[in-house]
Amino acid sequence: MPDEQRVANNSQTYVVDADKFSYETVEQENGQATVVRFAMDDSRVQAGDVVVVLSGGEIHFHGMIGRLADGWATATDRRGSLLPATVQ
Repeated sequence: MPDEQRVANNSQTYVVDADKFSYETVEQENGQATVVRFAMDDSRVQAGDVVVVLSGGEIHFHGMIGRLADGWATATDRRGSLLPATVQ
């Protein structure tokens, strides 16, 4: 069964430092990345989990992982993303 079809009973939060977060912008709004794609090699992370990108105490991205495939995760934050819409 594809990973995006698995449903976790208890979602987890994957936290990463903004300085170490490497991503590709899939969609953007007003120069901010709202959908990002990033490498994910942690087998404990599933679709439905949450990714939080922090810079100090400030949240730069808070979104649900909607898809995991071939070592890549895609997550969406359409409300409060502060990540610049660039390819890193």
